[in-house]
This record gives sequence, C-alpha cells and structure tokens, in this order.
Amino acid sequence: MELYDVIGIEYDTSRKADPQITQRLNNHLQVTENSRILDVACGTGNYTIALSQMGLEMTGTDISEEMLQTARKKASQITWDKADVINLPYFDGEFSGATCILAIHHFQDLLKSFQQVYRVLSNGGRFVLFTSTPEQMERYWLKEYFPDAIMKSCSQMPEVSLVIEQLKQAGFKIVGLETFLIQPNLQDFFLYSGKYKPSIYLNPNVRAGISTFANLASAQEVHDGCSRLHKDIESGAIQEVMDQYSSELGDYMFVVAEK
Repeated sequence: MELYDVIGIEYDTSRKADPQITQRLNNHLQVTENSRILDVACGTGNYTIALSQMGLEMTGTDISEEMLQTARKKASQITWDKADVINLPYFDGEFSGATCILAIHHFQDLLKSFQQVYRVLSNGGRFVLFTSTPEQMERYWLKEYFPDAIMKSCSQMPEVSLVIEQLKQAGFKIVGLETFLIQPNLQDFFLYSGKYKPSIYLNPNVRAGISTFANLASAQEVHDGCSRLHKDIESGAIQEVMDQYSSELGDYMFVVAEK
C-alpha cells in the first residue's frame, strides 16, 4: 500500500484546514469569486474544501485513492480526480490558479510537475505553494528527540533555491516568498504544528497523520524520542530545549509563482 494510502486511513483525525493558512492561500491566488482553481496533491481535501467555502470553484487531484475517497465523502460537489502531478488530465489553460500544500517534497520530478501545472493554468494564473525549507526544518526542536527522522525529512525537502529555479525553468515568474510562523492556535497538525504544544507528539493518532513519523521514523526512534519528550514535558525542561532552537528563518514558507 502506498504511503499516502496508509496515512489516509487516519489522516483526518488530526488534519484540518487552518483558517490563517487558507486565507493566505486565497490572498496569494489573487482571483475573483467562482474562479477555477486546481489543488495539486490535495490529500483528503481539507484546504480544497476550505477554499471552496471562500467562493472558489475547486478541483482536487491526488495520487492516493484512499485520500480521495475520504475527500469525496466530505464534499461530493467538488471534482476529485486521481492523477499523478506529472501527467495532469486537464486541458491547457483550464484553471485560473493552482495550490499545493505541503506536498512538493513527495514529487518524483519537480520540473515535470511544475511544467504540468504551468500548462493547465491560464495566462496570469498563480501557483501558490505552501512548504518548508531544509534550513527551517533544521531549527525545529523536534530534532532534539527524533534526529534521524528530522534529518531524513530535511534531505527529502527541496531547497527553496531549487524550487525557484525549477519554477522558472517551467516558465513561471516568481511573485514572491512569504515566511509563515506557527501560532499556538494552529488547527492543522502537520509536522511542526506542535511547536508550542509538544504534548501532541505523544498522541499516536497525530503522528499517524504526519509523513515524517509515518514513513521516516523507526519504531525505536519514536519510542525513545517520545519517552524523552514526555520526561522533559513533565519536568519543564522542554522550554529550555524549545528556546535553544529559536529561529529567525520562519517555520514554513509560501512560494508564489505566476504564469
């Protein structure tokens, strides 16, 4: 079973669309109400649905049938298509914009993926990515407890310079970059969402929805890391660890490109 088919079984237990991220995605798209937008690697469709509720005509595409089955149950009125990003089943210029949230590190070929998104966008259409960079991830305090998994995740994540280079090679111009800081009230439990709530990583249902834990961390590392984390939370030592990993780089990043 594919990784995201496995994660998809329990994914919605901890993964919800965060209102602040959704609003920023909408702001960066710079489109009018009822514009057709493609959500690439949409997963179970949380952000697809949230953007639809803001008045956009959304289409979600993902390679995982398990994820899409969950998405269809939540919002049958939205078009959900199973497809690989390197072979999108849409006409040239079909969409006014596109989004991709926390997924480009799973693309087998960045350039081909970006070329496909470029092809299906109309002129002036924006492609908004929400991702993290290796430099940002190296400052996650999670590294103190799950060092192997975080470093594997860092190595899997494309450098922002490579992302920009491949976007440009695909034909896009770069509108800008915007860093994103995790807030204590974040509603979507992705990798570093527990920046200020370390206890969430002790919940196996939360870890099951995070690919770094589901795919990159060994059972032994998870056991040992959670044991140490639990002790540090109990003693209060976690605050010192968190302080040591403070960073000016931001926690995640929006990359905004335009055709």
